[in-house]
Amino acid sequence: MSDDRAVASRILLVDDDERIRASLGLALEDEGYAVEGAGSGEDALAAFTRRPADLVLVDLMLPGMDGFELCRSLRRTSDVPIIMVTARADTYDVVAGLEAGADDYVTKPFVVKELSARIRALLRRARGGDSANAGIVVGDLEILPEEGVVRRDGEAIHLTRTEFRLLCELAGSPGRVFSRELLLERVWGYDYFGDGRLVDVHVRRLRTKVEPDPARPRHVVTVRGLGYKLQP
Repeated sequence: MSDDRAVASRILLVDDDERIRASLGLALEDEGYAVEGAGSGEDALAAFTRRPADLVLVDLMLPGMDGFELCRSLRRTSDVPIIMVTARADTYDVVAGLEAGADDYVTKPFVVKELSARIRALLRRARGGDSANAGIVVGDLEILPEEGVVRRDGEAIHLTRTEFRLLCELAGSPGRVFSRELLLERVWGYDYFGDGRLVDVHVRRLRTKVEPDPARPRHVVTVRGLGYKLQP
């Protein structure tokens, strides 16, 4: 068993279809994870409150509290990695789910091995410990990678873990243009799969927190046709 799975990371699997919970849960257990199932958003929140998971896998189409609201609710109190499951990859669902706080998504039908690879990548990033940068000051932003702190004009800003890693990656080389593909590799750990929308939506969310005017960003700047950079 690989080092990534040796600690039996805990996954909260949220799906209202009992058959899917059972079959996918067994498949993920075969991959080395400990899995707890929940059939609704409300049950998932209760389970997470009792015992926080290392990662949450959420089907968007849930009865009652849907997957979007579940993501938002989890994000109010936790930076746990969230992967959403959707049946539609090219519609509103993907962007809306990412905007709600998910870190990544998979579309039905999916291959368990690919899902497991995405889970491992997010868990590696969540464990952190690979940011060796000292404090970085860019304009009115102060970024302390080792402390997990970002301040603007001296006031602390709360970022999700993925938003923080994205900002730290850009801040490590101010002025350098990072392509979406490179950011997917560096921030999400995806060297052979991934969707540029992950980067675009997280950049947009990041701007709402670090920019005085997100519509006219002066820190996280788009370089048309190339990618993004942190303006020094």
